[in-house]
Amino acid sequence: MRVVPTGCKDETAARQVLAELERKAELVRSGVITATEAAVGRHQQYTLAEHFEAYLVHLDSKGVCPEHRAERKRQLNRIASECSFGRLADLDRSKLESWLTSKEKLGMSARTRNSYLVSALAFCNWCTDKNVGRLSSNPFEGLSKANENADPRRQRRAMTEHELSKLLAVASERPLLDALTVRKGPRKGERYANVRAEVRERLEVVGQERALIYKTLVLTGLRKGELASLTVAQLRLFDPVPFAELAAADEKNREGSEIPLRADLVENLKEWLDGKLTRLQAKALRTNDPIPARLPASTRLFDVPDKLCKILNRDLRLAGIAKRDERGRTLDVHALRHTFGTLMSKGGVAPRTAQAAMRHSKLELTMKVYTDPKLLDVRGALDALPSLPLLGNQPDAKAVQATGTDAADVRALAPTLAPNRCKRGQIRSNAVKTADNESGGGRFGGFDVSRDGVKTRNPLTKAVNGCREMGATGLEPVTPSVSSWCSSQLS
Repeated sequence: MRVVPTGCKDETAARQVLAELERKAELVRSGVITATEAAVGRHQQYTLAEHFEAYLVHLDSKGVCPEHRAERKRQLNRIASECSFGRLADLDRSKLESWLTSKEKLGMSARTRNSYLVSALAFCNWCTDKNVGRLSSNPFEGLSKANENADPRRQRRAMTEHELSKLLAVASERPLLDALTVRKGPRKGERYANVRAEVRERLEVVGQERALIYKTLVLTGLRKGELASLTVAQLRLFDPVPFAELAAADEKNREGSEIPLRADLVENLKEWLDGKLTRLQAKALRTNDPIPARLPASTRLFDVPDKLCKILNRDLRLAGIAKRDERGRTLDVHALRHTFGTLMSKGGVAPRTAQAAMRHSKLELTMKVYTDPKLLDVRGALDALPSLPLLGNQPDAKAVQATGTDAADVRALAPTLAPNRCKRGQIRSNAVKTADNESGGGRFGGFDVSRDGVKTRNPLTKAVNGCREMGATGLEPVTPSVSSWCSSQLS
């Protein structure tokens, strides 16, 4: 005996519901329908909005972040409204497919369309779970995703070392320059406006923070939201191997990671936090509050602006860096993560190590999506191939007999007896790399960032053994590890 609410106020109507329930129970008992089909039938009386609420409760129990739940709810409600889905029985594949196609024609990006499709598929997969039993099958199963790589708005490029240098310089200066710029009148555009000392100091701090945000994104590969979540308690700047502890709830894959920090970035962060503590103490002194001896553990490392992408666009414009290149690829905040992956490959980092640094589940994602082949010295890599003389250009046989060696033997001995310096395609020795590390100038992907304001050379390029590591295209040569990986993929 089971007690089931009918939702009816009239006894006659309630008895009709009871009769329907008894009929379905008899059909299940006689084997005409299954218990799952009977359960699906019971859920048909509820509206989609009620099913959505139950699904959101399920996501909450799984620990899904509030932002993700809110986005799922918004997308599901929009699909139901614009496709005229009122109940589970109304869910129709052709309607959803037509809706996605119409949105494509109206300019919706491939990524956004895929996001709506994933929300619909995830909801229906939950409904078909045997423990939920709201649907017998997923009506949207088989719908293919849009090709995001074919969407020009999704194609990003990596920044060069020269562009990064210009961006960091402009980012630190632009807040104050904007305040000094006259907005109206005959002298519009000139920089002579009066700025109070306290305002000038505040704007200089904003510029310093903005440049350090860009540098941290490039040298760690953190996403914007991940960087914004970091607090003082998550920094291990004084450990033998400094790192930042990224909480699982703040990471995209919800696993949690330890993000290694390069030596020069650690020094920059220490100076930034010292300045932040000094400003906090000065504020407490002005307001007669207790003066803190250290920053609270919950203090955010950076106040990352919500509109950082628009701020980056203005910084790029002032630095003279094109947002979109000749191939239609764009620069945005996430492109700094692409720069992180590309510079590691260009600097000789093994693909598997680069994958771990990027925190990717697949090597293909690191090498194909987050590595910009345009910045790799493919032409320089060709010099590493063996010499293949044609017939008629072979070495003189008499000379070979006289010396007792052939050209292959000479090539094998030459690197050992007389190593060349700074040849294209040649990797720097471990001794040189160790010397760099011991000197305190931490390296990342083959470039340094200056620790002070005096720049006596390109701050993102370093010479080795008196010879700058440049290939035929003006960039560092691609390493054998990357070349071999690309060759295996092409073959």
